[in-house]
Amino acid sequence: MGVGGNFWEILKPYAQTQGVDYIRNKRVAIDLSYWIVQHETAIKNHTLNPHLRLTFFRTINLFSKFGAFPVFVTDGTPSPLKSQARIMRFFQSSGTDTASLPVSNNTSVERNKKFSKCVQECVELLELFGIPVLKASGEAEGLCAQLNRDGRVDACITSDSDAFLFGAKCVIKSLKPNSQEPFECYQMSDIESGLGLKRKHLIAIALLVGNDHDLKGVQGIGLETALSFVKSFDEDEVLDRLCELGSGITHTITYANDFAYNTDKKLTERSKIKVSHCSLCGHPGTKRSHFKDYCERCSLISTDKCCVQKPIGFKCDCSSCDQNKKQKEDKKIKDWTMRVCNKIASEPNFPNNAIIQMYMCNNHTIFTDAEPYISWKNPNPEMLVDYVAYKLNWEPSFTRQKLFPFLSTIALRNKARNREIDLLFGQYEFDFIQRTKIRFGHTFYVVTWKKSGQTVNDNIYTTPSKEPEVEEEDEDDVVVIVSDDESEVTNIRVNNGCLMTDEDMSLVMAAYPEKVDQFMQQKAIKEMKSRTKGRVKSASTSEDLISPTSKSVQLNITQFYRSSKGNSSETLKDDNCSTKRNKSTRKFSKSARRRLLLG
Repeated sequence: MGVGGNFWEILKPYAQTQGVDYIRNKRVAIDLSYWIVQHETAIKNHTLNPHLRLTFFRTINLFSKFGAFPVFVTDGTPSPLKSQARIMRFFQSSGTDTASLPVSNNTSVERNKKFSKCVQECVELLELFGIPVLKASGEAEGLCAQLNRDGRVDACITSDSDAFLFGAKCVIKSLKPNSQEPFECYQMSDIESGLGLKRKHLIAIALLVGNDHDLKGVQGIGLETALSFVKSFDEDEVLDRLCELGSGITHTITYANDFAYNTDKKLTERSKIKVSHCSLCGHPGTKRSHFKDYCERCSLISTDKCCVQKPIGFKCDCSSCDQNKKQKEDKKIKDWTMRVCNKIASEPNFPNNAIIQMYMCNNHTIFTDAEPYISWKNPNPEMLVDYVAYKLNWEPSFTRQKLFPFLSTIALRNKARNREIDLLFGQYEFDFIQRTKIRFGHTFYVVTWKKSGQTVNDNIYTTPSKEPEVEEEDEDDVVVIVSDDESEVTNIRVNNGCLMTDEDMSLVMAAYPEKVDQFMQQKAIKEMKSRTKGRVKSASTSEDLISPTSKSVQLNITQFYRSSKGNSSETLKDDNCSTKRNKSTRKFSKSARRRLLLG
C-alpha cells in the first residue's frame, strides 16, 4: 500500500536496523488499521477475535519491553478517490478487465462495516489501557505523519509509504520483537542525502507510477523512469512542471544537466565537427597522410614510422570523438526525455490536483494544543479483565498474568517521578532485584514483587493459567498459534507467591536507586566470596599434586611398599618373554602371525 511500483525497494538501501532501546521513552504514532491487518491473517482461523488478541499483546510489549509511549490513530472518512481505487483493486485482483468498467461519481465512501467494528473494539480496549487514540479526518498515516512532522511524536509505525508523502520524518516499517535489532526504520534525511529526493519529489513519483488514490498513474512510466525524471527538477518546481506538461503548455524546461528542451519539439542542435581517422591505427588523420608523414601517436609506441594495427574494440579518445560521443549521449537523453514528456502530456486529467492537495495538506485533524489530545491515563485493570473475558473468553488469572508487566512499568515510571503509586492489582509491591538477565543482547533486571501486608483478598493466581486452546476435529490434535508478541510478554514467573518480571535497568535505577545500590553491593560480595573460594580450591589442588616424599612426614606401610599380586620376579620374567616374542614376531607378515597365534 502507498506508492506503487515496489516503492519500498528503492528505499531499502537506506533502511536502519535499531535495537531494543531505540524508542524507549519516545512517543510513537501507530496506524491502528495497519497493525490489525498486518498479522491478523496468520491466526485468523485459530483464535477468537484475533484483532483484539494482537492489540492486547502488542500494546503490552511495546509499552513494557520497548518502553515507548504509543499513540494510536484511526482512519476518518476516506476520500472518494480512494474508494474508487479500492474498487478498482478488487476487480484487478479478480481478473476483471477494468477498462470496460463504467466510471461512477457516486462511489460510496463507507468502509467495510465488519472491519470498522474490529477497529472500534480495539479502540475500546486501548482506552481501558489508558492509551490515547486519535481519529484522523482522512487517512490515518496522514495524521501520523503530521504528528511526526510537528514534533509531537518521534516516529510513525506504519507500512504505508504514503507517510513520507504526508511529511513524516521517521517511519518504522516492521517490528520484530524476538530479535536483537527489532526495528526496521527509515529516516527522511537519509533518503534525501542518498537519493536526492525530497517530499515533493516523492509526491511526483506517486503521481507518475500510481498510488492508493490513483492506481494507474501514467501509462508506460515505471518506477525507475519516474525516479530519473523527477530528479531533473528542483523540489520547488517539480509539481509545477508536471502540471504544465499535463496541460500541454509549451514552456521551456531547464533540466539539471544544463540542456534546454521545449515541448513543441523546437530543439536547438549543436554543430557536429567531423574529423577523419586512419583505418589502420584509428588515430586522427587519413591513412594516406600517415603513410606520407607518419602518425604522431603511433610514433610514441613504435620505433618505426608506421601505423600500428589498432586492437579489437579500439575507441579513439581525441577531442573530436569525445565531442561526438557527448552529442550522442545528449541526443539519447533528449529523446528519452521527450518520450516521457509526451506520455505525460497524453495522459488525460493529469495530474489530479485533489491528490496533490491531499498530500500537501498540513492539517489532518483540528489541534489547538497537543496535551489535551495526547495524554496517557491510568489503566483500569479490573474493567480490562472483564472486557477481555467477555470478548476473548480468557480466564481472569491469565489476563492478570499478561497484564502485570504493563502495570509494573507504570509503577516504576510513577515512582521515578516521585508520584504516589498503588499496589499492583491491590496486592503486589516492589521487593528486591534478584539478578541481571541478558535477552537479545539487552540486559534487564529481574525484579521480585511481593505481596503487601495490606493484602486482604487473594484474587490473583498461584499457578499461571493458560489461554483457551482451539481444537481440531481430533481431540488429540490441538493447534495453538503463539505470536512473537505473546512470547515476549510471558516473561513473568511465580515463586512462593511472589512475581518476577524483567524490567529496564535505567528505569529501575531511577525509581529505586537504593535497591540498585543494595543489589550491586550484594553482587560485589558474592563475587569476592567466589574469587576467595576459587583461590582456596586451587591451593588445595596444588597441594594434592605434590609428591608424598617431599612432605617430611613418615609414610605408612602401604605407601612405602608397593602391593603386587604373585611373585614380582616371575612377573618381570613374563614381561621380558612377551617383549622378546613381540620383537621376534614383527618380522613375519600379518597372516603368518595370525596362524602362529591360532595354532
